[in-house]
Amino acid sequence: MAFDLNIIKDFYNKMPELIISVQNKLHRPLTLTEKILYSHLSSEFSEDYNRGNSYANFNPDRVGMQDATAQMALLQFIMAEKIK
Repeated sequence: MAFDLNIIKDFYNKMPELIISVQNKLHRPLTLTEKILYSHLSSEFSEDYNRGNSYANFNPDRVGMQDATAQMALLQFIMAEKIK
């Protein structure tokens, strides 16, 4: 789990472009939550998602955890090869 500042900088430099792309496809402004979620989609945005009907996979760049259960959760994600 190495910290690579260049990956983070590249992602956030591309974020405005991703948000504008989604806004153009949806033809409406986005909420802050939508901007965060659409920019972290694991695949390219292709359709509008419907609440309760659509599924999406995300690639979060960071998570916040606390107490002893966080360590166990991280170990399970590593063993499932969801994070490196």
